[in-house]
Amino acid sequence: MTDIADNLALIRQQLAQARASYLATQTVTLCAVSKAQPASALREAYQAGQTVFGENYLQEALAKQQQLQDCAIAWHFIGPIQSNKTQPIACHFDWVHSVDRLKIAQRLSDARPADMAPLNICLQVNISQESSKSGASAQEVLDLALNIRQLPRLHLRGLMAIPAPVEDFDQQRDQFRQVRALFDHLNAHGLQLDTLSIGMSGDFAAAIAEGATLVRIGTAIFGARPRKPDNDSVKEGT
Repeated sequence: MTDIADNLALIRQQLAQARASYLATQTVTLCAVSKAQPASALREAYQAGQTVFGENYLQEALAKQQQLQDCAIAWHFIGPIQSNKTQPIACHFDWVHSVDRLKIAQRLSDARPADMAPLNICLQVNISQESSKSGASAQEVLDLALNIRQLPRLHLRGLMAIPAPVEDFDQQRDQFRQVRALFDHLNAHGLQLDTLSIGMSGDFAAAIAEGATLVRIGTAIFGARPRKPDNDSVKEGT
């Protein structure tokens, strides 16, 4: 537990330093990306005060949820979504960050139980236009957002993006600035978004400088991911 607790303490300190350095006034939520980590590692993080976890692989996440039922965890689904996975995702998660098609949003809304709060949604934007990544184009996002806003069992909260990896800090900021500009553009059309899910272990400071309200950090908390023992990464996205 010491390593995970110490890593979390360091990350929280670095988040605070980034907010102070760039005069960021927004609250920044830390989402611990726990894909391929055992439930025991999540429990250690939870015992160290971490309550928000992001999972990429549905079957793996459902198994962990069963093992961690006694923990008050907010579960975020952050991986690619196949149509046949929408029903369990809608029933077992509090947030979904990776919606990029109206069809998927409609299926999530239809499957969300009426006795649960509306499912919090972020639209994934492929800001770098990489063919290897999921996400709507910047040109598609406004129409997609306006349509999703009408779905009764969803609560559209904001945008998520995974820009192309770059080492240069100014280039990182430039990519995140494009996402923030798109976020502001949507709000100018009355969408009232409040969540900008950008920034990971290697670039969260640049993301915070450009307005991130949620950062998704995995390896800096848990260390290197164990190799997955099954084919979930093939079936459900990497």
